[in-house]
Amino acid sequence: MWSDLRTVAVHSGFRRLFAVRLVSQCGDGMFQAGLATLFFFSPENLATAGAVAAAFAVLLLPFTIVGPFAGPLLDRWRRRQVLLFGNAVRVVLTLLLAVLMAVDGVSVGVYVLALVTLGVNRFLLAALSAALPRVVPREQLLIANALTPTLGAVAAVVGAGIGFGLGLLLPAGPMKDGVVLAVAAALFGGASALALRLGKDQLGPEARPSRTGLRQAWGDLRATAVDLGRGARYLVLRGTPGSALGIMALHRFLYGVNFIALILISRNLLVDPTDAAAGLAMFGLLTGISFAGNGLAIVLTPLAHERMSPSTWVVVCLGLGAISQVLMGVQPVFGVIAAAAVLMGLAVQGAKIAVDTIVQADTDDSYRGRAFSLYDTLYNGAFAGAAALAAAVLPDTGYSRPTFFALAAVYLVLAVGYRIIVRRLRDQPRDIAPKVERS
Repeated sequence: MWSDLRTVAVHSGFRRLFAVRLVSQCGDGMFQAGLATLFFFSPENLATAGAVAAAFAVLLLPFTIVGPFAGPLLDRWRRRQVLLFGNAVRVVLTLLLAVLMAVDGVSVGVYVLALVTLGVNRFLLAALSAALPRVVPREQLLIANALTPTLGAVAAVVGAGIGFGLGLLLPAGPMKDGVVLAVAAALFGGASALALRLGKDQLGPEARPSRTGLRQAWGDLRATAVDLGRGARYLVLRGTPGSALGIMALHRFLYGVNFIALILISRNLLVDPTDAAAGLAMFGLLTGISFAGNGLAIVLTPLAHERMSPSTWVVVCLGLGAISQVLMGVQPVFGVIAAAAVLMGLAVQGAKIAVDTIVQADTDDSYRGRAFSLYDTLYNGAFAGAAALAAAVLPDTGYSRPTFFALAAVYLVLAVGYRIIVRRLRDQPRDIAPKVERS
């Protein structure tokens, strides 16, 4: 991993963009850990399948609807400015949230500000992904994709750990939550400042409308529907990025059901359901074990790339997902669930790295922002849909052997189907952008 990091770190643009990601996602970890505790592991609330699903729907559905508007803006606005001002906006929102938490506790305003802040976060992550091909050579994209999202996730885990540590040190009460959020706001401010080290036009896009800036935002948003329609049509006609996004969404859907099951198993099956602190500790342990699988993906994906194409690696990861679900159905004990979590972490992160690479490498720069905006929309929408399914098929303990075996079967069907689609696309004409623009 470190040799791969040295390979891409020779590019100054990559180092600067990577620094923005690490600091920004460290703040994300602090912010999101607080929300997870509030929604799923607060002592006054018992976690049921319906309640957990509803919380995920509340958090994700607004971004699924609003998310598409990010893409056209990323193809019109300087992406460096998006990172600069987006993180600055999060500073203000998070400080307001900290004040509300300290003064009024949990209220409707807290939920609204949390939703808006997370929405800005998804916009920034899309900008970071769309900007990556501008700072590393094409042949090093897979290495960069193997490192940046996963090490960004490491930074988020570090941030969550810092937030949890502060929670242990500070006295109980609303002021504790306010302090944690204030520290997260400081990290967002640091990410905004680090974006200034990048050139204004360094992250693209290459071609922008003659009129840009915040004054044109309304006009940009009115043009979003047409732009997104062209972007979606481009991805479908291009073939490989469209099919990669489709398989990513389906994979995310299956993973979402599994993730909600893991929350319920941690809270209601492996520990005393009335002990919220023990449930949070168990969930933290299992997600940490799953994160070890993410780390394996960093190591194994570049090695796999030497022997197979990214699309073939996606098929392999879908097969690993199937194995993880078979393990989940064997027996509801910690050791078996932990082994399944490692495999699922590897499957999810390995496939994501490959899909990121396919979309970045096979999408023209003028469409890349829209591609990753659609990526985020599908990503969140699939998880929200998974929440609805989980509420219907999972008991409150989170453990359902028939559900896990059914998920394993679906994984295998997706692997075979995606393999067939990729083979049919091999001889497809590649230069279709002009056709889409003229239509």
